[in-house]
Amino acid sequence: MSANDTAGQPDLALLGPGSSPTPGLDELARAVRAIVSERPEWEQTAQLVATELRRHLPSPEILTAEQRVGDPETYKSHLLHVEPGGAFSIVALVWRPGQITPIHDHVTWCVFGVLQGVEYEEIFRLDEKGECLVRAGDNSNVTGEVSGFAPPGDIHRVRNVGEGTAISLHIYGTDVSRIGSSVRRYYDLPVVSA
Repeated sequence: MSANDTAGQPDLALLGPGSSPTPGLDELARAVRAIVSERPEWEQTAQLVATELRRHLPSPEILTAEQRVGDPETYKSHLLHVEPGGAFSIVALVWRPGQITPIHDHVTWCVFGVLQGVEYEEIFRLDEKGECLVRAGDNSNVTGEVSGFAPPGDIHRVRNVGEGTAISLHIYGTDVSRIGSSVRRYYDLPVVSA
């Protein structure tokens, strides 16, 4: 298991902390701000933020035409908003066909919505001895679907299984411009079936 929190991650196109949200994200940022100000437990936060993302899920045009093209080498992150004080960040990910993340977990809660395409998610858990990963499930997240999770139990790998570019919007409960990524740990362990 690697504890490196930046290896294998694409560079974030960073805005400064407390930057104004990308046009079209004002209502979503306001709704998330109201939720996190109440300070609910992470799992509840993820559920409440997922509800708001469903209500305010933007179109892929939230990104510029150039941003929507993606990078032929790796999936690309675009930081769209950092809340003043670092309570949350909104990031768009652009995936060309076949692009994949390493298996990883997160430093905080996360909610994501698919704006375009299909993102396939494999879910894992550590075995009792912490020596291997056990495949715990999978999801095919299509355009319009929203999901969320909170540690622990957030080990996964995501890939674009479609023939076109996939775009998703992620909301993380941290300032990713400060820490560089939402990833807590990458896992380089054998994977077994449940």
